[in-house]
Amino acid sequence: MPESPSDAGTEPDPIPTPPSRAVRRRTVLIGVGALVAAAAVGAGLLAAGSSGGSGHQTRTAGGLRHTAVEVTPAGCGHGWTRPAPGRQVFDMRNTSSTAAEVYLTDAKTGAVYGEVEGLAPGTVRPMRVTLGNGSYAFKCLPDDADAVTGPTVRITGGGTVKSGPAAVPVTQQDLIPPTLAYQKWIQARTVELAKKTDALRDAVDREDLTAARADWLPAHLVYERMGAAYGTFGDADAAINGTTAGLSGGVHDPGFAGFHRVEHGLWHGESASSLRGPVDRLAKAVHALRDSWPDQRIDPADVGLRAHEIVENTVQFELTGRTDYGSGTNLATARANLDGTRELLTRLRPLLKSRAFGLAGLDSSMNRAQHTLDAFDHGDRWTPLAQLTRTQREKVDADIGGLVERLADVAALTDVRRTA
Repeated sequence: MPESPSDAGTEPDPIPTPPSRAVRRRTVLIGVGALVAAAAVGAGLLAAGSSGGSGHQTRTAGGLRHTAVEVTPAGCGHGWTRPAPGRQVFDMRNTSSTAAEVYLTDAKTGAVYGEVEGLAPGTVRPMRVTLGNGSYAFKCLPDDADAVTGPTVRITGGGTVKSGPAAVPVTQQDLIPPTLAYQKWIQARTVELAKKTDALRDAVDREDLTAARADWLPAHLVYERMGAAYGTFGDADAAINGTTAGLSGGVHDPGFAGFHRVEHGLWHGESASSLRGPVDRLAKAVHALRDSWPDQRIDPADVGLRAHEIVENTVQFELTGRTDYGSGTNLATARANLDGTRELLTRLRPLLKSRAFGLAGLDSSMNRAQHTLDAFDHGDRWTPLAQLTRTQREKVDADIGGLVERLADVAALTDVRRTA
């Protein structure tokens, strides 16, 4: 059995909040069950059709009600004077001299129904939302200035219209507990990784390449389950799990190192003596990672994004066979990536659940992808990608691709947003 987090040794010190951390620019995401983000469209002034002047600025276009709303420190939210329920568009007009982000929030809870980021001076962009009965307020966040909350607007008479999805913004502080828990789990995995890599090295040392091939995959899969921490590993990642990407000499390049270098040798007829150097360097890098990990710190602001990136990278590298150097175990690696994603989501679950995130749909997508991949595990071997039938390949691609879309919502929801 793998070591539990309690076997990992001393718990890392609390993660300090980075001072004056710059706000990260986000890719605009449409959140299903998370946040409804504004579509990024070309900048430009509103076309003729709004009423102009200081009164309300409401028009109909494309079958939707459009309301022109001001985004300035002095006039945040001004222009929304005739509230109405239903699907609608707010045309956010930045008339100030600085770029800004703007949220449409629940005036009582602070939950965000829609957002536009990076709204440049003199430009207009749409925010599409569905609103039911309730109290709402725009919040404007100019660059290098404090947030400003506009007037509260109340919608009544909405009948059965329900507001679109919304979530209270996640803060850096919210993410520290799950990050610490995940960091401790990774520490236990570094111990397990060292043990399994030592077994691989010992098999090569005694020139038992059959045993070495059997030991290679269990060791490699431990590392593949640690995907959300790769950004913290630094140079150790290339030393442990590097590929030939960017290496002019390909598999013969002196810079080719780690598990894949050993994989190539084991499945392409190299002798034990020629593999001793690569496997020794691999073991040395793994032990260095294990010993240094207690001093490392994962950035809490990255954990939700990593949950998405692990599976996104699985599609890009494992399901294309780009990381197969002879063992034919890409599907096993993809399965390990799911394990790693699930571990991270376990730590994030309380935070997601408290924001009414669609966990049931995410769990269903995870289980479906896992069940599909498990069908290719035959105990002592995995079906190579090249041996999948067309139907099987389409099923794998569809299930993993669907999971990537679900996890994009996790990345959107857990992205740290300015609130002040």
